[in-house]
Amino acid sequence: MSQQTANTPQIREKGRLMSASEIERTLVRLAHEVVEKNNGGENLGLVGIKRRGVPLAQRIGEMIANIEKHPVETGVLDISFYRDDLSTAGPRPTVTPGAIGFDVTGRDIILMDDVLYTGRTIRAALDALFDHGRPRSVQLLVLIDRGHRELPIEATFVGRTIPTSSREIIEVKLNEVDGQEQVLLVERVD
Repeated sequence: MSQQTANTPQIREKGRLMSASEIERTLVRLAHEVVEKNNGGENLGLVGIKRRGVPLAQRIGEMIANIEKHPVETGVLDISFYRDDLSTAGPRPTVTPGAIGFDVTGRDIILMDDVLYTGRTIRAALDALFDHGRPRSVQLLVLIDRGHRELPIEATFVGRTIPTSSREIIEVKLNEVDGQEQVLLVERVD
């Protein structure tokens, strides 16, 4: 047995939590909630956290544009250099104003990610976002909230709350990234 195989955690699928149609219905509901809470979409900017937050932002942006009859700007936020739970060796990123895709200053930003867990990804995303400008407000939208927060971060919009154990993992699969569409509950097996 190779060293890598011995250290790679084995994972077993426990069940499918959401099908493609359930994901679609959830995103439609979330788009309506965003429009309702923000009195339309006039000052909105949607920012997806790389990787799976990006297609969520794009899809919800299209839905809001259909509801409100005008386009909503969507952008991409890469937080890989901002993570505090990854290696701290290496350079700080060079932030360019166009990296998100639009100016966030003075806008009501909806930050989007697939799963909210410890809150560390969102903390890093806020650091990255504020390096791009000063939004008027920032709200968080997640497809799945699985609890286990390490930081005081709460989503404004939640697709589903799914309590999990620390051994369980939520795997969100989106067509744009994974070539399939579903949410799975898997478990580490030692």
